[in-house]
Amino acid sequence: MAEKKSKAKPAAGRAAARSGTSFTIEEQAAMRERAQELKAASRRSTKADDGEGEVLAKIAAMPEPDRTMATRIHAIVRANAPALAPKTWYGMPAYANAAGQVVCFFQGTAKFKTRYATLGFSDKAKLDEGSMWPSAFALKALDVAAEARIAALVARAAG
Repeated sequence: MAEKKSKAKPAAGRAAARSGTSFTIEEQAAMRERAQELKAASRRSTKADDGEGEVLAKIAAMPEPDRTMATRIHAIVRANAPALAPKTWYGMPAYANAAGQVVCFFQGTAKFKTRYATLGFSDKAKLDEGSMWPSAFALKALDVAAEARIAALVARAAG
């Protein structure tokens, strides 16, 4: 008589099979944050809530040195691209154009456990330069030169 083989999978395998993904825990958390952001945005009935409070809360919750860097980048973006509206995007501080499309964002080191923070730009950023240009920049620290470059990039990206 043939033995019946158990179809039970190990616990980790069951979780992966159920979710059908190979995303990291951090990536899954970011996707859940994005879903919450979209739900919150659909509940907003006025333009009065421009996301400033949400962005500042996310920045305040960041560990150092991400918090200091994000605070400074927020100030640079607000000063050099006032047309961009702050909003959260996958749980990160981001800045959107009038159509609500993210133009740039800050990703701290703690978000995905990376060795450097990232200032990224979406395809909505007006940074086109020939047939190739950078769309993200690694940040280890902010000095005067880096802040000046960020200010110029953000102003240009906003168009």
